[in-house]
Amino acid sequence: MKVSVIVPTYNERENLQELFERISRALKGYDYEIIVVDDDSPDGTWKLAEELSKRYPVRVIRRTEEKGLSSAVIRGFKEATGDVFVVMDADLQHPPEVIPELLKAIEEGADIAIASRYVPGGGVENWYWYRKLISKGAIMLGRLALPKIRNIKDPVSGFFALRREVVENADLNPVGFKILMEILIKGNYKKVVEVPFTFGLRRAGESKLSGKTMFNYLRHLYRLMRWEGELDRLVKFSIVGLSGVLVNEGFLWLFVHLGLSEYIANVPATELAILNNFLWNDLWTFRDLKRKPLLQRLISFHAAALTGAVFQWAVYALLVWLGVHYLIANLVGIALSFLVRFAFNRHVTWG
Repeated sequence: MKVSVIVPTYNERENLQELFERISRALKGYDYEIIVVDDDSPDGTWKLAEELSKRYPVRVIRRTEEKGLSSAVIRGFKEATGDVFVVMDADLQHPPEVIPELLKAIEEGADIAIASRYVPGGGVENWYWYRKLISKGAIMLGRLALPKIRNIKDPVSGFFALRREVVENADLNPVGFKILMEILIKGNYKKVVEVPFTFGLRRAGESKLSGKTMFNYLRHLYRLMRWEGELDRLVKFSIVGLSGVLVNEGFLWLFVHLGLSEYIANVPATELAILNNFLWNDLWTFRDLKRKPLLQRLISFHAAALTGAVFQWAVYALLVWLGVHYLIANLVGIALSFLVRFAFNRHVTWG
């Protein structure tokens, strides 16, 4: 099989010589090409890459009008002639020595092989605690928002290999840096394997992590949720929840007027609201996901309601303790509880 190594670059001149040499050693015995997609780097990365193409099997694509890492990777896919594509950064934080392990996973039947920081044997070098928190928080958010990737430990890795067929007819249109997440949602594949690797230290150049990067990641999640239909589910879940409020209030009024104590009446009114919400979510919001028996779904839905109530109270108590007005604290608790209940039901009750 022929391997196309796609390397998007911007101001990576200082890393190219070592990168190409290490790729060359790692892929000894393979039929391979290196495709450098450069966004017209001011430091002349594209120019040095062209000079080095006399020694290594390098093709250089210099883009002067379009910019962005993800679009550069997609351009590389279009230009590549290989049967297998490997995507990696040029900053040497992705060690080329891992490429043969990714290719081995592909040869053994994987459609996508991810170099993962978060499987046993993987890791990162010398990250500050907040960088780790941002990374793991982004991954957790992605796995909650997009159930299709919930079993993948590092869906935002920038270092991976895949068969050409995975992306050949995929409608890829990512925002920001996380092209792999786009492929995992829209690509044509059956088997994903994660290969451990240690994310190394940058040798030269500047890190691309910024506030804009994080904002684009959230935009990307939003767009993928829309594409997957998960945003529609969230809206439906909200509408059903509002109907539950009306049911709760209506039956509470009825039971009190029938003579029940105001304290006691709240119990059956709440239960009827839960049953109302379960019925409509089962028939409408999650109608295509009825993989578990009805009774199991019903019990799990009650567990989600209890979990949400406990979480709401915990957030409320914490915010009040921190000095937030109790009404605002309650609204924040309700909003976060809603998201917790949706996530619980999407991944557990109808997961």
